[in-house]
Amino acid sequence: MSKPIIAIMYDFDKTLCTKDMQNYRFIPSMGIKVSEFWDFTNDVQQKEKMDSVLAYMYAAIKISREKNIPLKRSRLEENGKGIEFFPGVISWFERINRYGEEHGARIEHYVISSGMKEIIDGTIISGEFKNIFACEYLYDSDGVAVWPKTAVNYTNKTQFVYRINKGVLDVSNDIDLNRSMPDDSKRIPFTNMIYIGDGLSDVPCMKMMKSYGGKAIAVYQSLDDKVCELLRKDRVDYIYPADYTEGSGLDKTMKDIIKNMIIADKLNEEYTKQLKSIE
Repeated sequence: MSKPIIAIMYDFDKTLCTKDMQNYRFIPSMGIKVSEFWDFTNDVQQKEKMDSVLAYMYAAIKISREKNIPLKRSRLEENGKGIEFFPGVISWFERINRYGEEHGARIEHYVISSGMKEIIDGTIISGEFKNIFACEYLYDSDGVAVWPKTAVNYTNKTQFVYRINKGVLDVSNDIDLNRSMPDDSKRIPFTNMIYIGDGLSDVPCMKMMKSYGGKAIAVYQSLDDKVCELLRKDRVDYIYPADYTEGSGLDKTMKDIIKNMIIADKLNEEYTKQLKSIE
């Protein structure tokens, strides 16, 4: 019997790290206040009737040019070193992988974020992910960002859940993504998928998990009514403080979810085997 694969998908900002990733080093490196950057982004968005994610990507290019600070991949990756993570995040991946292995499953981790892929690539945990789906720039021959290569906004996040489900991780491959595929031939069934996010921007993915048999978890820094509404309105299965340390509520529940998914997979395989034996 082959090991089942379980996919854990994460938002990044305020889910794994404590605030928007641009706020740590990137925005200050341009010599402006964090509030000034986001105010400018919001003004562009409203004035031009622009997608909020494309607006911030444009703002980063425009301000970098005005400040004569080339927006290069290496610079963005360097800013990833300043990211601060919630307690337990650094050791979480090895710990969860080991738990899955001990119980007969392979765990894969993915990021689905509206933040900057280049910054995530520069973090200490980037190597823990099988794939990082996030906003990314196209660079010219001098290595300077000129155009959005990938933009991940709040609603198209679900596209990447489908990519993980089908095993079509190349974002340029739309043909295989949209090709009809029997459920039993999909690489990771929805019932073996878990999404962790922090708020309303993650609701489409959370609702998708709820609808298709996966699990959705909301993490928070402080418990407020918005977080509670996610649970009250059945948009998530669980809510926990953003504490990834061993023995925390999130850690224990994640292990229970993994264990239950493994059991369900074994039972389904036994059912399929018996069904074939009587045909």
